[in-house]
Amino acid sequence: HARNRGAISGCGPGVSSPPENEIDDDEDEDLDETLTERLWGLTEMFPDTVRTAAEVSAQCSVSLAKKLYSFSRAALWVGTTSFMILVLPVVFETERLQLEQQQLQQQRQVRLKNTGRTCKLHTERPRPGGNRTRTF
Repeated sequence: HARNRGAISGCGPGVSSPPENEIDDDEDEDLDETLTERLWGLTEMFPDTVRTAAEVSAQCSVSLAKKLYSFSRAALWVGTTSFMILVLPVVFETERLQLEQQQLQQQRQVRLKNTGRTCKLHTERPRPGGNRTRTF
């Protein structure tokens, strides 16, 4: 019976409090605000001149970034195509000439080796008729 009296009179351990689900609902209502909404709400504490200056500087920054991106794309295109048209043919031609020179050097080495062998063969072969010298 003491519990009922305490609950009725509003004091004591039997004091009724709002159910937990009602407390959670109140907190959820506060959390429904998004981060963007909270940041937008913070802008109200600055004067209009500061807000407009920040907005103009942000717009200029975005515009500058777009223009810089567009310019870099165009410059990269011009640089790449110019390199392909002007430099690559020279590189290919020099590579072809170097390859031809290597092939000529290899052919010379093979010829020198072959002539060296034939010279040895001619000096080692006995002459027909002995070691006589011919007189004309």
